[in-house]
Amino acid sequence: MAKRIVVNSGVTETRVAVQDNHLLTDLYVERTRRRSIVSNIYKGTVTNVLPGMQAAFVDIGLAKDAFLYAGDYTANLGSAPLGDDAGPALADEEEDAADLDEGEAAARPSVPSAPIEDMLSKGRQILVQVSKESLGTKGARVTSFISLPGRYIVYMPQASHVGVSRRIKEEGERERLRGIVKGLRPPAGGFIVRTVAEGRGEDELAADIQFLSRLWTQIQGRFESAGSPSLLHEEGNLIFRVVRDLFSNDVEEFLVDSAEGYASCLDLAGTLVPQLAARVRRYEDRTPIFEATGVEKDIERALRRRVWLKSGGYIVIDHTEALVAIDVNTGKYVGKRDFEETVLKINLEAAAEAMRQIRLRDLGGIIIIDFIDMDRIEHREQVSRAVRRALADDKARTHVLEISELGVVEMTRKRARQDLRSMFCAPCPTCRGAGVIKSNATLAAEIFRRIQAESGDATAPEIVVRVHPEMAQYLESEERTGVERLQALVGRRIAVQGQPSLHREEYSLVLR
Repeated sequence: MAKRIVVNSGVTETRVAVQDNHLLTDLYVERTRRRSIVSNIYKGTVTNVLPGMQAAFVDIGLAKDAFLYAGDYTANLGSAPLGDDAGPALADEEEDAADLDEGEAAARPSVPSAPIEDMLSKGRQILVQVSKESLGTKGARVTSFISLPGRYIVYMPQASHVGVSRRIKEEGERERLRGIVKGLRPPAGGFIVRTVAEGRGEDELAADIQFLSRLWTQIQGRFESAGSPSLLHEEGNLIFRVVRDLFSNDVEEFLVDSAEGYASCLDLAGTLVPQLAARVRRYEDRTPIFEATGVEKDIERALRRRVWLKSGGYIVIDHTEALVAIDVNTGKYVGKRDFEETVLKINLEAAAEAMRQIRLRDLGGIIIIDFIDMDRIEHREQVSRAVRRALADDKARTHVLEISELGVVEMTRKRARQDLRSMFCAPCPTCRGAGVIKSNATLAAEIFRRIQAESGDATAPEIVVRVHPEMAQYLESEERTGVERLQALVGRRIAVQGQPSLHREEYSLVLR
């Protein structure tokens, strides 16, 4: 089986998996209590302008004010005239801007036309679209460059360019699609022809353009009449987005496990892609759908720090504040004869798996991949090509530098939502996210030093040490001799008490 979409509709969340030859390549999760706000459009009020950062905070009705960079703002609520080269370049739409050819995909100007303090002031009401979820302590990131995706077309009212997805390779088809859009004399604005439009006719593209044009007119009308803050347009739920964006000719099966989800998918497919509706099937076996299709095991692997390769090598994925580091190791694989060939085999396998994990975990920002050192230039070039090939199907915008002499690849990847680890996991209450805790010996030595320091001027005959029960057991068994020596040194009795309410590294001293 080439490609399959698997939908698991649960009580509190909906999960959608995309498998390619039975390997999980993409995972999307939407929870009932917290739907994604990416692509939602709001009428907001500027609450603060920061000239030093060339940014502003905007109240859009969320718990935290949204963040707007100067380069993401245009005062033009209307549309630019359509032309080949006039006006601003294409908007940075999450999926399709990454699909465009380099020459076509110039993002909106990175340098604003004017200082933000000249464009915005506190209390100003503006129309914005969420481009990035609220992550960690940061509020959502917003832009005033609106992007409205349809099935075949993405409409950008403030742009003025007709682009075609770079995944459509055949130049004749690219020109045909571009000619159709221009020949339709569409409303002012910019357009991206999406990958799924390949082979489609004028009627289908025209219907998409008309729908998106009407939607933009409605949003403008709501902006004029609504108060601030207000939600003007909400992006469809996960099932809708999957059918619209992912259900294409190369998907052989669309498997859904719930009656309600199946009916919804079938209805949407009948409207958006009627020629593919017959591929939507209901899963009715007793075994949970993600277990039966192998998705659950792949998710478990994607939450681990270490991922084993088929050869016996492995990769280690570590998160830091500023970047994600991926390290490649030989592990159990020792090769046969030539060391360089052994290293190349592991690195090529690691390149494919690392790129799959990056997509699956939705890692973003700066990513460093440390491959095993390769002496031969041609081997480094092979690995570099393997990395780029593996990224070809990644819908997120990526930028990859050439591999260094040390076998290091540096890349950046745009991410609009929480990564898989942030969504599925919480910081460990024991290590508090550090990944390590103080050893028993280190903590015991620290407690002994504290007893010595605090018993100097005290007159109490006894010192009670309150610690976590595991630490109490360690002090009373492994460090019994140390406690006795310390009692003789400070001239007081030392009593150890286990307190389950204390954190593993917490302790307190009571002199009595």
